Amino acid sequence: MTDLGHGGRDGRDRSGTRVLVAPDKFKGSLTALQVAERVTAGLRRARPGLRVTALPVADGGDGTVAAALAAGFTGRTARVTGPLGEPVTARWALRGDTAVVELAEASGLRLLPPGVLAPLTATSRGTGELLRRALDAGARKIVFGVGGSATTDGGAGVLTALGARLLNGSGAPVGPGGAGLAALASVDLRGLDPRLSTTEIVLACDVSNPLTGPTGAAAVYGPQKGADADGVALLDAALVHWASLLGPALAGAPGAGAAGGVGYAALAALGARMRPGIEVLLDVLGFAAALDGVALVVTGEGSLDRQTLHGKAPAGVAAAARARGIEVAAVCGRLALTPGELERLGIRRAYPLLELEPDPAHSLAGAGALLERVAERIAADFAL
Repeated sequence: MTDLGHGGRDGRDRSGTRVLVAPDKFKGSLTALQVAERVTAGLRRARPGLRVTALPVADGGDGTVAAALAAGFTGRTARVTGPLGEPVTARWALRGDTAVVELAEASGLRLLPPGVLAPLTATSRGTGELLRRALDAGARKIVFGVGGSATTDGGAGVLTALGARLLNGSGAPVGPGGAGLAALASVDLRGLDPRLSTTEIVLACDVSNPLTGPTGAAAVYGPQKGADADGVALLDAALVHWASLLGPALAGAPGAGAAGGVGYAALAALGARMRPGIEVLLDVLGFAAALDGVALVVTGEGSLDRQTLHGKAPAGVAAAARARGIEVAAVCGRLALTPGELERLGIRRAYPLLELEPDPAHSLAGAGALLERVAERIAADFAL
């Protein structure tokens, strides 16, 4: 968390007014930190004496580790197995005995080369390797962000990296990815890292899909990862088979289908518990304390739409601020919510960049400068 100063150049004391800037990323354009910096710049240009605190947020997907680093966690890096089996360098974060591990850093869709998708064979193994690194560093609580995966392997890769043995009928390890699970004959968890039994693992997740079926990991998210209709059917059948051997009780749990089934493996084999991603991150980032003395919160993300209503980062930020009686403004690239829906979220007013630049391509490319202009409007509209 960064406090960006107070004491206006005009000599007026505005120390009683403070703004908290807590946005998520603008996907494909700006990181959450960059959004916060641009909004801060616009606010301070409009009101030089304004005290502004930047606290970028995330909901468990891309940007979760970056948000932890901005809040004061120490960054770590590790060379781990990427989704295609090639090594990648992944970041994670540590403060005291609490680690933040982001699946997208090791097994994310964004790690695939342009035009390359591997829906049947992509592995989550590197994410398990990151979890092991956190254990090696002494973590006893791991906040595990499980968004943005390239995989639909049911978390099999995670478990093998942590010591599980997944064997075919000949006693050999099964192949990588969801397709490999079709040949699975036995699951042996006796080699799982014993430190897991004394470590709290909290899944930070913003989806409620079960593992299998028409709303499961393969059916809903498989096409985004490159699976055609036959691939979806193969993956769903493989996940049904996987659950029959690992334990079907939690396959229907909300969030079991997160990250191609990594949610299920964490619940069924690692003793994890699931919480809405933004709630977890706000706790970890110290958001409640950051609200002390704040007159306005500015949040936002690339698109405020129907998904926002179901627990995305701006919804969680607005709910926490509203509970403290603090007004909320939101910045976004695109606005697809009605005034009534914004009001229910606790957002007094939203500021889409498309109002300033109607061309989506230009808006995306110039998002930083547009955010500064929007922030100047916020300063005027809220009489800061």
